[in-house]
Amino acid sequence: MAFELPELPYDYEALQPYMSKETLEYHHDKHHKAYVDMGNTLAEKAGMAGKSVEEIVKASYGKDQPLFNNAAQHYNHIHFWKWMKKDGGGKSLPGKLQTAFDSDLGGYDKFRNDFIDAGKGQFGSGWAWVAVKDGKLEIMKTPNGENPLVHGATPILGVDVWEHSYYIDYRNARPKYLEAFVDNLINWDYVLERYEAASA
Repeated sequence: MAFELPELPYDYEALQPYMSKETLEYHHDKHHKAYVDMGNTLAEKAGMAGKSVEEIVKASYGKDQPLFNNAAQHYNHIHFWKWMKKDGGGKSLPGKLQTAFDSDLGGYDKFRNDFIDAGKGQFGSGWAWVAVKDGKLEIMKTPNGENPLVHGATPILGVDVWEHSYYIDYRNARPKYLEAFVDNLINWDYVLERYEAASA
């Protein structure tokens, strides 16, 4: 099978009070699992079951919307879980990442403001991203399951702004969710790992 639901890299209570056990149970166990199950069915039908998730995302974009939707959302969530950790967030970025944020994004405070604005400004469902494009970092937003892979970029950080990611905990207060994500949840070590892989 092309896709497998990963285990969460922490227990279901670990991200409280910023993301509840109930949100993780619904979001991971039900929503992400649905993308995996449907993605496997559609990938097999399309003759792509042996390809990587990145290959399937790129190959299905603009050609097979149902497959793309599920493959892209699987890719997005594989990384979303790892982009969070207990006692995460804040301004303590690893040195190499801090240097890149300073030179490409105008420093941490500007990044925080622009990233939250991207998430707030994404109408309806979608994602806000920091991605490497042409060797430089940029902040992007995409609708639905779309991601930077299909725009010639590699995501190093992403936040899910579909309502199922925050509605149990924040109701309609998306900005509060985004602030909590940046200030208290981001796993900067994983962002650095993704940055180094994208820059290699």
